[in-house]
Amino acid sequence: MSSEQTFIAIKPDGVQRGLVGPIISRFENRGFKLAALKLATPSKEHLEKHYADLAGKPFFPGLITYMLSGPIVAMVWEGRDVVKTGRTILGATNPLASAPGTIRGDYAIDVGRNVCHGSDSVESAQKEISLWFAEGEVKSYKQAQAEWIYEKP
Repeated sequence: MSSEQTFIAIKPDGVQRGLVGPIISRFENRGFKLAALKLATPSKEHLEKHYADLAGKPFFPGLITYMLSGPIVAMVWEGRDVVKTGRTILGATNPLASAPGTIRGDYAIDVGRNVCHGSDSVESAQKEISLWFAEGEVKSYKQAQAEWIYEKP
């Protein structure tokens, strides 16, 4: 089975609202494998590095302040096409444009409080995973239910 990894973070609003369990359930119910998980309180410098591609945007200072406002749940999920599918599970960045049934469509209203972050490409995922997790923190294991999720080639 070809597999990839993605980085998903539950932002401070999602943590404060008690949405960690329901969000994890969405990915587990889809059949993806959790490879790493931690509750983090990143520094301003860490967040500026993570969101470096947005540094020139007018909302950047507010984004950093918001992301510093509470703990974040950082996760690595693994599975076939998990980057693209993970973004579908999250919904559009603007929750008002997100379909019902997506995390943002079900749990968010404002773009500035959109509950989650998800990698937008395999390359971004690799960069973000290495930024949030040290070597050895992402675990590799055989998922017991894999044969019930994936067809054999």
